[in-house]
Amino acid sequence: MGFNLRSAIMSNIKGSSEQDVEATITDAISRGEEKMLPGLGVMFEVYWQQASEEQKDAMCEQISQGLQ
Repeated sequence: MGFNLRSAIMSNIKGSSEQDVEATITDAISRGEEKMLPGLGVMFEVYWQQASEEQKDAMCEQISQGLQ
């Protein structure tokens, strides 16, 4: 029997308010703990699936610039 990490994370964050999401992201970044990365990845996936092409382009541009 396998454990589906994505489903577990989605279950934990489902129904989160905008303030909850921001607090989670801020906390994950400030702590810098590796164990927070999967949660951030799932949040990014949720964003990506709902973003317009323009939003996706802007996000990719911002990330690319941040990696310079």
